[in-house]
Amino acid sequence: MAYDKALADRVRDLMDNRPYVTERVMFGGPCWFAHGNMAAAVLSGGGAMIRVGHDDFADLLLEPGAEPMIMGGRESKTWIRVDEDVCASDDLSEWVERGLAYAESLPRK
Repeated sequence: MAYDKALADRVRDLMDNRPYVTERVMFGGPCWFAHGNMAAAVLSGGGAMIRVGHDDFADLLLEPGAEPMIMGGRESKTWIRVDEDVCASDDLSEWVERGLAYAESLPRK
């Protein structure tokens, strides 16, 4: 399944031309990195993947449309899958900002 190009454009716009953010295609869709640390991705199966900290993970899962990412058959403790309904709403910007904030807090690569 191809990724949602309109969603990718929305995420790209939310990155606001930050010079330290780069984009690469991985996992069948575009991914964004802040200082070399992955922050967000548009998934080929629909929705987006957002990186968050361990401390915020459980609380963020309580938000509508959020669930843990399953990678390699295992539930991630730092990546949240945000469903298509959330991605289509104005809430997408808050999720993208969360991903960027966490990636920016990590040591630069």
